[in-house]
Amino acid sequence: MIKPSSRTARFRLGATALAALTLFGTAACGATAHDTAPRAAAVAAADQIRPGVVERDDLRAVFDAAGVHGSFALLDVKTRSTTVVDRRLAETPLVPASSFKVPHALVALETGVVKSPDEVIPWDGTPQPFPEWEHDMTMREAVRISNAAAFQVIARRVGLQREGQWLHRLGYGNRRTGTVVDRFWLDGPLKISAVEQTRFLERLAAERLPASRANQRTVRDIIKQEEKDGYTLYAKSGWQNAPNPGTGWWVGWVDRGGRVTTFALNIDILKDGDAGKRATVARELLQRLNVLPDA
Repeated sequence: MIKPSSRTARFRLGATALAALTLFGTAACGATAHDTAPRAAAVAAADQIRPGVVERDDLRAVFDAAGVHGSFALLDVKTRSTTVVDRRLAETPLVPASSFKVPHALVALETGVVKSPDEVIPWDGTPQPFPEWEHDMTMREAVRISNAAAFQVIARRVGLQREGQWLHRLGYGNRRTGTVVDRFWLDGPLKISAVEQTRFLERLAAERLPASRANQRTVRDIIKQEEKDGYTLYAKSGWQNAPNPGTGWWVGWVDRGGRVTTFALNIDILKDGDAGKRATVARELLQRLNVLPDA
């Protein structure tokens, strides 16, 4: 996770169901027919199941203790129950920023613009807000350090048309790219809510996205954070408008003894140090909800 740089400025605060999926051929998207997960129509049918919603606004105390404002959504895949903290905000679509690297890495592999997670993506030479981004690196490393510049290179390779096709195919957020191919997930118009994030991640965790299972497994491996004490944690951060004020994300899932729980947290990043609270707050909530064991 990248910490705010010393150049961080002082700041200003800067349906869920799949619809009309684009049913174009597998070959056009880079997946092979024999290794492709169940088609989008079946996925859409599954997503029509409406889980019960449990509101836990008592857990706002976790955000308050950290000095941040935000929301949290959690989906128990087995029971289909969704738990939310601040339901209104958890259902509000927001710019995904680098949490979009999860589907974006899959799109890169499916379209063939990146052959493997260890292919080196060249730095295009443009100045970046974080010096860690200013060199060539593999896609795996770009996900790990959340290098937006590397994925801007990837987006230009994919092209606006295919980016839009894959947003529809994956049913991701509002599926909007606008006209700028290398900024739509950083500035909008692409948006997704915390609740929608949990439903997308449920399908990736189960390898049920309309993409090759091999590539889905690769993306899962890239975002795996830890495996211990009987659980495996997968997660990806995001920071819209980094390194300035914006929306911070921490999204992923926990597989604990075969029981999968997906989650998505967003917070307002307003000052130095807030970005580092994304994972801390999310972990605390996951522990209080008995998804992760106590530290």
